Amino acid sequence: VDIKSSGDLFHELVLSKPHEISNISLEKVHACVLHEGQFGKTGSIICWHYTLGGKKCVAKEIIEVIEEDKLMRFKVIEGDLLDDYQNLRASCHVIPKGEVTTVTWILEFEKIHDDKPYPTELMDFLIVEIG
Repeated sequence: VDIKSSGDLFHELVLSKPHEISNISLEKVHACVLHEGQFGKTGSIICWHYTLGGKKCVAKEIIEVIEEDKLMRFKVIEGDLLDDYQNLRASCHVIPKGEVTTVTWILEFEKIHDDKPYPTELMDFLIVEIG
């Protein structure tokens, strides 16, 4: 996804100030609470309160990877998403290109059962609500 924002600012928002996302996306992201550690640090645990598909949900994630080239990876460790998926990870790679920044989201997942849906609704949420 191409966004009209500084890559550094977007990276900082997602990694170090995710609690401010609820101020930007009031309808869908209700809160982002630091559960353990420090925002922007590997190993930290963050709890999200959000609406997905008309349902209020909670997800607790751990920051697994932070790389110098603005790649971040998060693993969901608790919450509603684990009703459908196990080993769910979201990677976000921020690539600044002058006035435009390319943001690439990748979801790695394993469905609990074959009849569970693919996480397209979650991907749409990340693209539209986060960037």
